[in-house]
Amino acid sequence: MSHAVTFDDVWKMFQENAVQLKETRRQFQEMVREDRERRAEWERRMQETDRQMRESRAEAEREMRESRAEADRQMRESRAETERQMRETERQMRETDLKIKAVTKQIGELGGRLGEFVEEMIKPSCIAMFQARGIQVDEILGRVKKIVNGKQMEIDLLLANTVDAVLIEVKSRLTAEDVQEHLDRLADFKKLFPRYADCRVYGAVAGMVIASEADRFAMRKGLFVIAQTGESVQLANAPDFVPKSW
Repeated sequence: MSHAVTFDDVWKMFQENAVQLKETRRQFQEMVREDRERRAEWERRMQETDRQMRESRAEAEREMRESRAEADRQMRESRAETERQMRETERQMRETDLKIKAVTKQIGELGGRLGEFVEEMIKPSCIAMFQARGIQVDEILGRVKKIVNGKQMEIDLLLANTVDAVLIEVKSRLTAEDVQEHLDRLADFKKLFPRYADCRVYGAVAGMVIASEADRFAMRKGLFVIAQTGESVQLANAPDFVPKSW
C-alpha cells in the first residue's frame, strides 16, 4: 500500500533540503574563498616576478652602463697612453736622426781630413816615384776642379809635364768602388780638360788603408797603386808593371 504524504513528511523533507542547501552554499562560499585566495596568490606571485624582472633588468642595465663606462675609460686611457708613446717615439726618432746626422757629418769631416792627410803625406814623394817609372812629370796640382756643361770633375792630385799627366785619387780607405769611379773619371778627363788632349794620361790610386782586392783590381785595370809602408809611401806595382794610358 502506498503511504500517504503527510505535512510532517513534507516538513521533514523541507528541513533536509534546507540543510543540504545550506551545506551547498557553504561549500560554494568555501570554493569562492579558495578561488579568491588562489587568485590573490597568483597575482602576488606575478607581481613578485614582475618586480624581480624589473630589478634584474635595472641591475643588468646598471652593470652595462658601468661596463660601458669602464670600457670607455680604459679606451681613453689606452688612447692617451698610445699617443704619449707615439709622441715619445717621434721625439726619440728626431733625436736619433739628429745624432745620425751629427755623426755622419763628423765622419764626413773626419774622412775629408784623413784624405787631406794622405794627400799631404804622398805629395812630396809623388814626382820622384813616377819619374823613377819613366814618367817625367815635373809639376803637381792639388784639388783640381772643372765644370763643363753642368758636369763636374775633381782630381785630388794632378801630376803633369808637357806630354804626360797622372791623375791620382786619394782615399783614407780605398775600395774597389773607388777604383771604378776613378776609371770613369779617367775616361772623361780629356773631355773636361782639353788642354791635356795630346798628353799620355795615366791613373793612380792611393789609400792609407786599401780594402781587400782593391789594389789587385786597380793593377789589372792598368792603374798605379800608392800604398803606405811604415812612415813613407811607395808604388805597390811590380817594377815591370805596364800602366794603361788614356
